[in-house]
Amino acid sequence: MKLFPLAGRPETAVRVALLSHGWEGDLCRSTSAALEALAYHVTGVESRTLEALVTAGARLGVDVITGDDWALVAGARARLSALARPWTTPEPLRELAAALGHALPSEDPVSWQTAHGPLALERAVVLGILNVTPDSFSDGGRFSTVELALARAEQLWSDGADILDVGGESTRPGATPVSQAEELARVTPVIAAILKRHPDSLISIDTTKSGVARAALDAGAAIVNDVSGLRIDSAMAALCAERKAGVIVVHSRGGPAELASQAHADYPEGVLPAVLAELGGAVGRARMAGIEAERIVVDPGLGFGKTAEQNVELLRGLATLRVLGRPVLVGPSRKRFLGALSGRPLEARDPASAAACVTAWEAGARLFRMHEPAAARDALAVAQAVYAR
Repeated sequence: MKLFPLAGRPETAVRVALLSHGWEGDLCRSTSAALEALAYHVTGVESRTLEALVTAGARLGVDVITGDDWALVAGARARLSALARPWTTPEPLRELAAALGHALPSEDPVSWQTAHGPLALERAVVLGILNVTPDSFSDGGRFSTVELALARAEQLWSDGADILDVGGESTRPGATPVSQAEELARVTPVIAAILKRHPDSLISIDTTKSGVARAALDAGAAIVNDVSGLRIDSAMAALCAERKAGVIVVHSRGGPAELASQAHADYPEGVLPAVLAELGGAVGRARMAGIEAERIVVDPGLGFGKTAEQNVELLRGLATLRVLGRPVLVGPSRKRFLGALSGRPLEARDPASAAACVTAWEAGARLFRMHEPAAARDALAVAQAVYAR
């Protein structure tokens, strides 16, 4: 008999071992996922619930650490799932069990439906940022003609972009909102020209205006990236449902001129619980409007209404968003918080941006919005190999 320890993430190592014995991919994924290590912090807990929790934890093999009115609960997903059954747990544990059941992450989606069909998420998907604006924080004015935008599109594809995210209104701090007519004049000729040259291209329109989104979809875009999370334009969700577009809902607060400011960076209960709840609300708005779940991607809105410390906290706890059951997109590219961490000016933040992408990949993100895809694509290729799921 020989015995070898399995190194690395337990669920990853188990999946690789099962594959080596001929198990099918989906069965490997579900079996290894049951071993995923999860932990939860519970506060405001009554003493009788704590007592019942300690007893149940010992019986189920769940680790429990308690204080006067709090508990830390940790263990493999399969064991925590056994605890998260209010219909079988003792009465003092039913509320906690129900909350735990809602908090357990769903299985990670393996594809995303867009207006042009499904997009596989087994590997990282990179959205190349194509700003056709005179005032964007990083590249304002550089690609503001159709010819310059076409050349930039070719470069983004060459550097590894899978999707082009075309935007005609800056969301930088202090930016002045533009009219719908001006935004349309910027984006629609560019989208039409790109698709005329490359008909199979996957285009996302970055806008908060339903009129701009409609025109972009008419021109051939397949995805709507709404940085307001479907808040600002009440007609946006219904339009996306009608056109069966892929939809990116981004966490943000405030009106168009405040999105990237810190005017609303007040999170008394912590940034993670607030972002999770508010993104859940955005997903709810989408579903109520008739947008199918498989068409929705969630974005925690790094840099939107958050301090540098809050952005770091959000990246650290990004795996929490998996409970929403939708693919996670992050857009750390050249953001101010990376400048605060690295000490680098805006034009030198691409390595830090790539590092943030690797952190996000390991936490479960599968889509990455970048100004310069090349560095991120290379970094993510290494992350995919090391953290294969």
